[in-house]
Amino acid sequence: MNAEQQSFSLLVLLLSMVLIVPFFKRVGLGSVLGYLAAGLLIGPFGLKFFNDFKAILQIAELGVVIFLFVIGLEMKPSQLWQLRKQIFGLGLLQVLTCCGLITLAGHFALGWAWQTSFIIASGFVLTSTAIVMAILSERGETNSVRGRKIVSILLLEDLMIVPLLAIVSFLSPLQTGSETATPIWFKLLATVGAVAALIVAGIWLLNPLFRLLAQTKLREIMTAAALLVVVSAGMLMESVGLSTAMGAFIAGVLLSNSSFRHQLEADLEPFRGLLLGLFFLGVGMSLNVPLVLNNFWHIFLSVLVLMMANGIGIFFIAKLTKSSLEEALDRAFVMALGGEFAFVLFSAAANQQVISDQAQANGTAIIVLSMVLSPILILGYKFVILPRLRKEETAQPNDEINDQLPIILIGLGRMGQIVRELLVMSGYQVTVIDKNIQMVEGMATFNVKSYYGDATRPELLATAGIEQAALLIVAIDSVENTNLIVENARRLNASVPIIVRTFDRRHSLTLFEKTEIQVRETFDSALRTGKQALLKMGLDEEKVEEIGQLYFNKDHHNLCQMAEVYDPNISGFKNQPLKQMAIEQDQELTRLIQEIVNREA
Repeated sequence: MNAEQQSFSLLVLLLSMVLIVPFFKRVGLGSVLGYLAAGLLIGPFGLKFFNDFKAILQIAELGVVIFLFVIGLEMKPSQLWQLRKQIFGLGLLQVLTCCGLITLAGHFALGWAWQTSFIIASGFVLTSTAIVMAILSERGETNSVRGRKIVSILLLEDLMIVPLLAIVSFLSPLQTGSETATPIWFKLLATVGAVAALIVAGIWLLNPLFRLLAQTKLREIMTAAALLVVVSAGMLMESVGLSTAMGAFIAGVLLSNSSFRHQLEADLEPFRGLLLGLFFLGVGMSLNVPLVLNNFWHIFLSVLVLMMANGIGIFFIAKLTKSSLEEALDRAFVMALGGEFAFVLFSAAANQQVISDQAQANGTAIIVLSMVLSPILILGYKFVILPRLRKEETAQPNDEINDQLPIILIGLGRMGQIVRELLVMSGYQVTVIDKNIQMVEGMATFNVKSYYGDATRPELLATAGIEQAALLIVAIDSVENTNLIVENARRLNASVPIIVRTFDRRHSLTLFEKTEIQVRETFDSALRTGKQALLKMGLDEEKVEEIGQLYFNKDHHNLCQMAEVYDPNISGFKNQPLKQMAIEQDQELTRLIQEIVNREA
């Protein structure tokens, strides 16, 4: 390929990404499906702009490796140790269960031979790390409790490639037991040795290396060093049969406590996003359309059967390990697809004559098609099943509230839990209501009594004793529901004091006349952060406290003035000079704070 052809190919590649992926994202189909569609369009089975998709996949696999390295940077060794039961317990349980179900489905429903069914099942349970992690990242769930469970399972699946390849060697009719074959005990020993070597290097070499390179003040050298660590760790793991992604993840975890962590993330972010996109493009290109069309019904039926069997197994294990219905369904839809590691397993099985070349080709097509269908199924779950599921959950009857206590607290989230603890520890009795059934049940395990119910319904407030209550606290994060609860409470008891959690200043103004105290979600934490920043800059503690109190008082005074001219019906102000008044008040506050700062101690 000459320079002109290379330039044209690069132009087509970038153009397809820039035009197609944002469109898919904009219409709600997600970026992953956009990349897959772009790859299918420009690949060897589409418009034929590219014929060697394997070369693109080989380069783009570095994106998956970098992705796992960044995930490792965000997960400290202590957090990984806490996940050990999920990795080797939940992960192993899911892999074994799903592998068994898919093997049975392949043999009895699709008529495959036992060996073929087992090999394809073993490959299918190795879920695509790249696609699942991209979905979690897009949803912002990588570090959530739900996300970490999925990450734990993915790590176990990456580890499973070693015993699975050993099983392939055992099943092979070829002379794998000859003297030239590498003993399994040696492979396991080499694997343990490689992981140990990586840990030793991470603890004693990586931090000094980056500290030394940081002194050069050359950012590109730091970036090159980060890529060197990622590639080296990946190659080390690959040399002993583990995934390159596993090596990168371990290297990331070892650097998670490093002072260079954030710099490494920032340096690698452009490479990660671009190469990960290229990987999905390569997967889209690899879908053998003629093979799928020639065996359409068999391959399509196989994809549906295997994804269904995998999803059922994942759902069953999730429920068995006490996940909520919503979390179990979500995990089943997200993880039901096959993964890129299946290609390695199928290739090894075909080379050692465990499965036929035709079975390898069909298996590869099934995996790729499952990758393509998975984002579509997830969208179906998100827009069709999930809304109905949540509607059914909210439709269940409210708990009976027998005790009418002096204080009613609505909301048992992050804010509500702290408010409840302060009140109870001070000797006050509180009726706590929340409409998240999982939250109510979860807090019950800590001996926290609360009631399930929708507090926007006036009858529930009446049952809770709003007419005789000494105080109502609304600590939920929904602006619409907060407003409705306050309105209903005021209708039932016009004199009950109400403390309300508000989203922002405008929300506080909306409820200013209807409630006694409005607590903006981030105001107090932001004020405390600002005070800590002043202390760190060397300002005297007494002055910092005085500045903080002055700012708080002035802000409340301004809020009271704004409330006088705020009209909730138009969500705006009755007169225009308010902007000029706000500017003048800011100038006055600045002058007062400067006087405190410059005042001699």
